[in-house]
Amino acid sequence: MVLIERAPAKINLSLHVRARRADGWHDLESLVAFAGVADLLQLVPGDELSLSVEGPNAQFAGPLDDNLVLRAARALQALIPDLRTGRFHLLKRLPAAAGIGGGSSDAAAALRLLARLNEIPLNDPRLYAAAGEIGSDVPVCLDPHARMMLGRGDELGARLVLPPLFAVLLNPGVGLETRRVFAKMGYAPGDVSPLGPHPDIGLETYASLSAKLKLARNDMEDAASVLAPIIGYALSVLGAAPGAALARMSGSGATCFALFADCRAAARTAKAIRRHHPEWWAKATLLR
Repeated sequence: MVLIERAPAKINLSLHVRARRADGWHDLESLVAFAGVADLLQLVPGDELSLSVEGPNAQFAGPLDDNLVLRAARALQALIPDLRTGRFHLLKRLPAAAGIGGGSSDAAAALRLLARLNEIPLNDPRLYAAAGEIGSDVPVCLDPHARMMLGRGDELGARLVLPPLFAVLLNPGVGLETRRVFAKMGYAPGDVSPLGPHPDIGLETYASLSAKLKLARNDMEDAASVLAPIIGYALSVLGAAPGAALARMSGSGATCFALFADCRAAARTAKAIRRHHPEWWAKATLLR
């Protein structure tokens, strides 16, 4: 028996840094959606917990023993001592340290696989406890659907039904550690953002959502662009594409995205980027 789960890319359509708390964490407010592009994780039940990795970005998965897939499995084992596990195999397609939650989504996929194997409902609080222990982005990846994410990632809104969002994801081949970007922003404990609140997101059309997203922002974009100036160039490439309604960085970077009204414009843009910048990772996809 082989169990399989997709681990889709997480896209921060917006990311407001509201404050830095006394405990050092940053309070965030982010509209999150998930892409059609994904890693693929398999689980073969067995007595030994292990992981193997292959794929175009396998070299960026890091030391296997410290991979988030195994860390998630061990965190859930600590909460459920008789947990059945087995051999994980990860097909790594998504770039790492890229602001699209690749490792977090892999960890969430591992928790979903273990839940299926052990007949644990996906709303079991132990799954979310294990997810929160691994990383701030893992809880929102457990149920990969559009929603608002608040706090340090531990406060999740209800599922949102977004209009079809055709997008191009672009990573210019630069990895950025989230902690470096936060450090560059320079928020001290107790600091509160002077910038405006996030617009309310409800039942939206493509036009209304695009308008609201233009009022929102990614507060980490400027700091990330100082650390990796190529982000500014990537954003200009996406923003100049015919039909692009919005170009923005996702998460702490360096992956950027542009939104389009139709799939053909997105596909043409991704193809043109790959032709002119074959060293970049560029994918047309649908966000949900």
